[in-house]
Amino acid sequence: MITILETPPLNTVQDLGRPGYRNLGVGSSGVMDPLALEVGNILLGNARGDACIELQTYPFSIRFDATTSFAITGIDAEITLDGMKILPWSVETAGAGQVLRVGPPTWGARGYVCVAGGIDVPGVLGSRSTQLRGAFGGLDGRPLEAGDTLATGATTRHLSGYGALPPTVAVGDEYDEGEPRTVNLRAIPATDYALFTPDSQQRFWHTPWRITPQSNRVGYRLAGESLRLHHAVELRSYGIVPGIVQVPPAGEPIVQLADANTAGGYPRIATVIEADLWRLAQARIGTRIRFHECTHQQGVAAMQPVAAYLDDLRMMVAHYQKSARCRSGAKAGEKA
Repeated sequence: MITILETPPLNTVQDLGRPGYRNLGVGSSGVMDPLALEVGNILLGNARGDACIELQTYPFSIRFDATTSFAITGIDAEITLDGMKILPWSVETAGAGQVLRVGPPTWGARGYVCVAGGIDVPGVLGSRSTQLRGAFGGLDGRPLEAGDTLATGATTRHLSGYGALPPTVAVGDEYDEGEPRTVNLRAIPATDYALFTPDSQQRFWHTPWRITPQSNRVGYRLAGESLRLHHAVELRSYGIVPGIVQVPPAGEPIVQLADANTAGGYPRIATVIEADLWRLAQARIGTRIRFHECTHQQGVAAMQPVAAYLDDLRMMVAHYQKSARCRSGAKAGEKA
């Protein structure tokens, strides 16, 4: 059990989402940065889909009411346990009564508080993710508040002292153009790409776009020179998945994200590939992003380094945990 001591708005319980219900008008929700959650769950020996706390606003603090192993992923920030600094992307164990505090990030936007056994809230449609607009899932379908208590899954694993390289180091950034404040994203031209003028097509790929304050888990609104169609069109509504870049009549794109609508009708100019959605999730308001055209085959291939990174991490964690069990057994034998 953990108790929320301090939390600004919009921090929620999330897992990898609830796919399979878009035909009923129910979006997938889930974490904005699924790679960060997968890393946290691997480090802790959890099931892949175990739930965590997704942080969007800071500072955030909790009290552990029982001995619990945990990891903070997704961000670089000042993280303390009873005032002692600890590293992100690493496993630590807190004793009963200890307080974890996560300060504002120095890199990234969304942090993930992962605990051994996962956050245990009732599942709705096969997921523990919070759907804020529908007010279901997570903890009563709402953001967390000070005083809330959350159960954690049953586990006897209490390990610490190891961690993971952040994806920015292990996977890297394929496009390094000397623009540290620009997030580079690969995208595939979408169904309605040909409806845009050649000038707009070129401008979409070759100019940076700024993430505006009118952005949230539903989507990022981008500011820049307007994109234009050859002529006005009316489209049938179509299904939406995270990563689709729509262009409303005003001409400034919107990138759909985890809480995206299930259907829409604005022209689609491109789709950010799955392998780069975690980069987008960690981009802050005001950050500039630049799109780089790629093919479907290149987009599929881009998942290979991500999969290799996670496989290597699983092997490292399994080796560490096996070594820890052997050391524990040897100590028990010595005492006997």
